[in-house]
Amino acid sequence: MAAFTSRMQSRSVLKPLIRLALREDAAFRDLTSRAILPARTRIRARIVAKAPGVLAGGFLAVMTFLVVDRSLRLTLKRREGARLLRGRTILTVEGRARSILAAERTALNFLGHLSGIATHTRTYVRRIRGTRAKIFDTRKTLPGLRRLEKFAVYLGGGHNHRGTLAEAVLIKTTHLRTLRRTGLSRAAAIHEAIRRARRHAPGRWLEVEAASLADVRAALAVRPDAILLDNLTVRAVREAIRLRGRRSRILLEVSGGITLTNVRAYAKTGVDRISVGRLTHSAPALDISLESVV
Repeated sequence: MAAFTSRMQSRSVLKPLIRLALREDAAFRDLTSRAILPARTRIRARIVAKAPGVLAGGFLAVMTFLVVDRSLRLTLKRREGARLLRGRTILTVEGRARSILAAERTALNFLGHLSGIATHTRTYVRRIRGTRAKIFDTRKTLPGLRRLEKFAVYLGGGHNHRGTLAEAVLIKTTHLRTLRRTGLSRAAAIHEAIRRARRHAPGRWLEVEAASLADVRAALAVRPDAILLDNLTVRAVREAIRLRGRRSRILLEVSGGITLTNVRAYAKTGVDRISVGRLTHSAPALDISLESVV
């Protein structure tokens, strides 16, 4: 994971994204600051958490300010993944007022969004404490922000599911329905899909989606790495675990309709993994603001 963290902080990876966001905001053509503030005006400011949470994206905020103006002096006060209390300073910045205000909104947007995901993930992780289950994210991310959002999930204590379609095999119901158009039964389609996947991508992680207990039985017979229990009830998940028996190398993952209200009930069944799309697509932004000191 250290290598993953290093990649996320790579300038070559992040600078294009930052420049795109700054262009969207016309950061270098700020009408208000140019009209009101003399070019040489300098200020000191700090970015502050207005609500408790988990920090994610501090390094990205620093880079955003520096892309606007390399002469700005910044100090990051909290490490990635740190617990934030209300009123806690995240970073300080000193330099040209026009530059600081030009970068402000973009930096805060990155910080608020990513810290919101990390905070939301931490809430899910704590909700299932004491069980064997682990919280995983999904690919339900904003275009262009997936690696950053998955990094935020990691900082919140969650785990990363496949990041792209090329990383692993995940046979979904849509694949199985398409195969069944050739006349195969549902069970036969599961067996054939797994056979083809193993032939095409030997040694790669292979997971198959099960929409019923009949699907679970069919999948267990051909031993994939994992079975994704899609929108099954808690009772059905318990039965799936009973069906697995001693074949513990086949992981069972729950997905679909997982909320803070029901996640612990699913975790207590003994399932191995719980994937939650809400970690990224529904996490509220953490309230973070910039305050001028001088």
